[in-house]
Amino acid sequence: MTDRIEKTIDLRAPVDRVWRALTDHVEFGEWFRVKMDGPFVAGQPARGRITHPGYEHVIWQAEVVTIDRPRLFSFTWHPYGIDPDVDYSVEPPTLVEFRLEPKGEGTRLVVSESGFDAIPAHRRDEAFRMNDGGWTQQVKNIQAHVES
Repeated sequence: MTDRIEKTIDLRAPVDRVWRALTDHVEFGEWFRVKMDGPFVAGQPARGRITHPGYEHVIWQAEVVTIDRPRLFSFTWHPYGIDPDVDYSVEPPTLVEFRLEPKGEGTRLVVSESGFDAIPAHRRDEAFRMNDGGWTQQVKNIQAHVES
């Protein structure tokens, strides 16, 4: 499949703890490595500056779609939009979804990103590859954050 990335992880933390790590903009920034400008609000843009070494020049931007406590947090964004000289706003965004469900005393978190088939062909494969690797790392980051 080239249109969708999906990562599933079982976390040793209750749903409320994982929900807070996802939707509190300060906590999200800690594990996602972005200094957010303000809180997440459904239907509103969210912005911040990437803090991951080598990517500090990148402004993180998304449009918050859904905040359905404590099951679904989602946003749209432009995948692997790291070139400051490119206007990614002319491209269709992908949809990122964080789905939570209780799993024993912990939480199953499913992270998905879909819509890659609509990304311009000249950058689709790289965006998919980079975000696939990025989500692999991000589920490890949130795991370390909520289980510590």
